[in-house]
Amino acid sequence: MKRLTEKQGLERLEKLRSDFRAKIARDFEHRAKSCETCETKGACCLDEHFVNVHVSRLEAVAIKNALDDLPKDLKTRVFERIESSILKYRLDEDGDSFAKTYACPLFEKDIGCLVHQTAKPAPCINHACYERRADLPPDELLSDNENKIDRLNSRIYDAGEVQLPIPVALKKIISKC
Repeated sequence: MKRLTEKQGLERLEKLRSDFRAKIARDFEHRAKSCETCETKGACCLDEHFVNVHVSRLEAVAIKNALDDLPKDLKTRVFERIESSILKYRLDEDGDSFAKTYACPLFEKDIGCLVHQTAKPAPCINHACYERRADLPPDELLSDNENKIDRLNSRIYDAGEVQLPIPVALKKIISKC
């Protein structure tokens, strides 16, 4: 398979995200509670016993690019939360990272998700507060999208890269800059 540049990969990732976001919005979100009417905005993003979002290297690059557009003081707070999350939740230690949970460092009180419009990961796009299990998007929908992202990631970087928790993936990208 032909290799892609990171720039080409980011463009294709945006298309995958956009298509996935449109499908979720069209077919499922109307059954979910709106984040705008939530009594505790960000509760799901900040629930350290719930969040377990892993991203590919390409997604981490897209998130970092979105963070680079933030005002310096806000960007500094996010980077501090990334470091703090890794330590507090022992995310960089050996073991099954899918068994570890953390509060998302990308959520800012009074603003919300800092990458919502520009680089929101697929599991976050897929998530919403549904009253009935039957209203949830099928697991296969997210799995299919994540597989497409993984294949795209492999066309840019070395095959076999694993998805990492958001804070760990971002720290790796930031430390390379």
